[in-house]
Amino acid sequence: MFEVGRDLLKNGLIRRAADTVPHQRLRFIYSLFALAFAVFIGKTLYLGIQGTDQSRRGTGDAVWTASRADIVDRNGDILAKNVMSGHITLRPGLVTDRDAAARLIHDTLPMEYSLKDALRLVAEKRRFIYVKKLATDAERAAVRRAHIAGLDVEEVQARRYPKRRLFSHIVGFVGQDGHGLEGAERVWDDYLRENTDPLRLSLDARIQSVFYEQLTHAMQTYQAKGAMGLLMDARTGEMIAMVSLPDFDPENLGASSAAARRFAPMRDLFEMGSIFKIFNTALAMENGIRREYPVASPYKILDKFGRTAAKISDVRSFKPPRPELSVEEIMLHSCNVGSAQIALDLPDGAQREFLHRIHMDDRLDLEFGRTERALPPAKWGPVERAVLSFGHGISVTPMHLLLGVNAMTNGGIYIYPTWLRRRVGAVRGERVITPEISTALRSVMVRIAEETSGKKARVSGIEIGGKTATAEKRNPDGTVDRKRNLTAFAGIFPASAPQYTILVFLDEPQGTPESFGLRTAAWNAVPTTGKILDSILPLLFE
Repeated sequence: MFEVGRDLLKNGLIRRAADTVPHQRLRFIYSLFALAFAVFIGKTLYLGIQGTDQSRRGTGDAVWTASRADIVDRNGDILAKNVMSGHITLRPGLVTDRDAAARLIHDTLPMEYSLKDALRLVAEKRRFIYVKKLATDAERAAVRRAHIAGLDVEEVQARRYPKRRLFSHIVGFVGQDGHGLEGAERVWDDYLRENTDPLRLSLDARIQSVFYEQLTHAMQTYQAKGAMGLLMDARTGEMIAMVSLPDFDPENLGASSAAARRFAPMRDLFEMGSIFKIFNTALAMENGIRREYPVASPYKILDKFGRTAAKISDVRSFKPPRPELSVEEIMLHSCNVGSAQIALDLPDGAQREFLHRIHMDDRLDLEFGRTERALPPAKWGPVERAVLSFGHGISVTPMHLLLGVNAMTNGGIYIYPTWLRRRVGAVRGERVITPEISTALRSVMVRIAEETSGKKARVSGIEIGGKTATAEKRNPDGTVDRKRNLTAFAGIFPASAPQYTILVFLDEPQGTPESFGLRTAAWNAVPTTGKILDSILPLLFE
């Protein structure tokens, strides 16, 4: 373009008068060239300045727009946030001093690269290499200060989880494309991508940390395979705490197995044991059963030919106060023999209808995901009905159990849970039992916490109600393994008008010298619940 202009000036402007018209045409063409060139230069300078300013603002002043909203707990504590980060990049073809580049890589990232590895890296034939993705602030600053050709920092936004493992199953994580893959990140992915206001969850980081600390301690003390703890607002369905161990680090997924990412409260199926006696007692009350039952062990169930089809027994340590017990006393002392007889006195189909009423015969479609499908009995003969009364022959998730217990004790309303904040008001849900039966059940649960297996969950200053469960697990072939237990405690407080329902599980706990070698819930799940309650009550009722 410059050559054309010079020729025009040199030749065109000294034409003779006879050439005036051609000369004017050439001047017009030259003017067009000059104007186009000026526009080109101006646009280039503008884009360069604008790009530099954007880069400066993105790194220096930290004025940038987050592409994903924060996730916070009920008190505004940050659980997930986008932050400005960056990748350290290498273009080997642009490196002019390989020794200096390799030394910088090694000095900045000594755990990732030895000096030998770094020298090999800068000698690569590839055009572009990510030396480290999502490098720390200090690592990125070191590369910038060095000003070594070929080494640079690529600015990106990264998702950070300040609570790390504490909320790993609840908050979840995002993929490389920034879309949510698990937990709240997946469930509310559209909201998080389209809004700037934080997503406020119902969970409380303070309560969650207490659950996490005590369940971790319990796993170590009792050498348990796993542990779970759930706390729900009995009136609104808000989940206040949900801990599932083992867990994972959402910022370092490779450090944990895929099994650790399995959210046990929603995914694991168990025979829940004696907590099911709450439901059996509710059925007895609903059907007007008021008689007393002999509780001598074992109790024989006969088939249609008069032969023994099964024997129901209680644990050897069971010492009934009398040879016959009422419906309430059978639940109070957790008597299998009495529970089986109640079940056999129920009308045909009553158990099946009741399980359907409290949603324990299928999977649960909840706001924050789907549970595994519950496994009720395949047939409903006398043996199946009897063992169902004390929580065997049916497998459900901990979430199924929590919601069922809550419905039995909050006045009789089945409430679906939420991870989002709700206002406390009139309880909204499905009525499944009468308020009178709910009141009667709470009365028995208070006695359990005061007199029998739930005593170690008591906390001064508040009335607790509860029910224990110790269920023997099954082997893959279906046989019962008497050496592997699931222990649990379901509790309500304040018992007279429950505001919260708590559920604590230990998977395969072992006996300790303090428990005299016993592995039942009264010696592990119950005292663990007591420690949790002692710490969280001041926070819940502050």
